[in-house]
Amino acid sequence: MDFDFDTEIDREGTNSVKWEYHNHGGTPQHWDKPSRRHGADRTLAMWVADMDFRCPEPVIRALHERVEHGIFGYSNKTESYLEAVAGWFARRQGWNVEPDWIVTAPGVVPTLNVVVRGFTQPGDKVIVQRPVYYPFFRVTNNNGAEIVSNGLVYENGTYRMDLEDLERKAADPKAKLFIMCSPHNPVGKVWSPEDLKAVAEICARHGVLVVADEIHGDLMHPGVKFTPFATLGEVAADNTIVCTAPSKTFNLAGLHTSNIVIPNKDIRERFQKAMAVQSLPGMSPFGIVATEAAYREGEPWLDAVMQYVAGNARRMTEFFSDELPEFKVIQPEGTYLLWFDCRSLGLDQDALEDLMLNKAKIYYDEGYIFGPEGAGFERINIACPRSLLDEALVRMRDAVRAL
Repeated sequence: MDFDFDTEIDREGTNSVKWEYHNHGGTPQHWDKPSRRHGADRTLAMWVADMDFRCPEPVIRALHERVEHGIFGYSNKTESYLEAVAGWFARRQGWNVEPDWIVTAPGVVPTLNVVVRGFTQPGDKVIVQRPVYYPFFRVTNNNGAEIVSNGLVYENGTYRMDLEDLERKAADPKAKLFIMCSPHNPVGKVWSPEDLKAVAEICARHGVLVVADEIHGDLMHPGVKFTPFATLGEVAADNTIVCTAPSKTFNLAGLHTSNIVIPNKDIRERFQKAMAVQSLPGMSPFGIVATEAAYREGEPWLDAVMQYVAGNARRMTEFFSDELPEFKVIQPEGTYLLWFDCRSLGLDQDALEDLMLNKAKIYYDEGYIFGPEGAGFERINIACPRSLLDEALVRMRDAVRAL
């Protein structure tokens, strides 16, 4: 089956946050710098984590059929929907999920907000592993809890967990939650079963609930195997809330559909009560049919996407080696995000941002927004046509040479 990931699709006029907005003081504001009308002077938008590829055709077809019905009232999950979700996990991840473990929600970040509000009190502590997906900070701080960083250790061009430090921080009676990114965003690390078992045991020993953000769990690079946290035995399954969604996997983020898997009945009921208190909306009728179509018929597309993304990662690594040795790629094992080290330039965070945004005209997620450990790094979304990536690489090289 052939898929076209090489053709650049103009996203102007689609209200794309990635291509029509920029983040100004935490608030998205409309701008036109990424517009094609600027030609060679356009800014390349490579920040927000959505793909520049069309969704799988079965998803588009299912949405067309649903639109033709013409009524879009309140909707809810069906037995068929739950079978599709559970079937996907069993088939792709070797995880046998009971349908009644699945709680639907409008997104992973709203879910994290519910969890922090429902499972902590003001002054409690939430452990994260910086550099890490920055909304973790917002949902914690907005609910009166305190971020504690069990920082990742960067050595020999890769990252590892500091489990001794996690043990110390989990032992604090104020520590209530450990929000984990698996696979890790932004560094692209896929945690080993041994690492995950150690996390499960440490957190269970100290009564710290694990919240496993596994939204990137389907996005494995060739030869890499993902381990769902809840498959690691009773200790792990009984003390976790697992956050999943088809949004990253199939480029469906705008449909606001996620599946939160909670094997422990008591934790699940507490979570559902917290959802009700916050009056989160029900399911989108479009999200339902898109998710089911993706999980039933989207595998060939996903396999092709990840082969293409892996090719982009190789292209970027080779270019840096040959043309831009100042930058070092942290080799991704999962996700379509790539984290690279620019610290050898000796620039502070403002100067590095100016180099990328104003000189190279590329809009990245700057490393410092993932925590102070990310200063001097950049996160690029490589789920894009190769020609777009090549343009970004040349722009970076030329901007560095002009310093």
